[in-house]
Amino acid sequence: MKTIIAAIALLCAPAVGAAQEAHPAHTVVTPAEIVWTGGPPSLEPGAEASVLFGDPSKEGVFVMRLKLPPGFRIAPHTHPRTEIVTVISGGFHIGMGTVADETKSQRLEPGSFFAFDPGLAHYAYVEEETIVQLSSTGPWTITYVNASDDPRR
Repeated sequence: MKTIIAAIALLCAPAVGAAQEAHPAHTVVTPAEIVWTGGPPSLEPGAEASVLFGDPSKEGVFVMRLKLPPGFRIAPHTHPRTEIVTVISGGFHIGMGTVADETKSQRLEPGSFFAFDPGLAHYAYVEEETIVQLSSTGPWTITYVNASDDPRR
């Protein structure tokens, strides 16, 4: 677990940037300033991430964007803290439960929002490149319902 948190910290460090250091009372990030890096190791390869605020590997509030390539899937999983997500672009399909059944998922268009309580099993997939903004309280972790679905295995 410490290795995963350390990996997320390394992932997040370059994207947090000088905006927070120079102006600790506020953070402003324009679209042109977003820096994409490889996604967290808890997601399959192909995802990209940009931390806009905070540090997902540490205690406290953070905001992170995920850019997912066409066909990307996230197997059924849970989070230990509330997850708050806004769809920025593309289309994000979300489903509830411990089995990924795409026929029971809901497509969320840009501007859509959802929030899940801790421990709620859910899954997701995209058909086209999609960007979502995830806000939560760190440290951010993901626990897959089936250990064999975990890309960190």
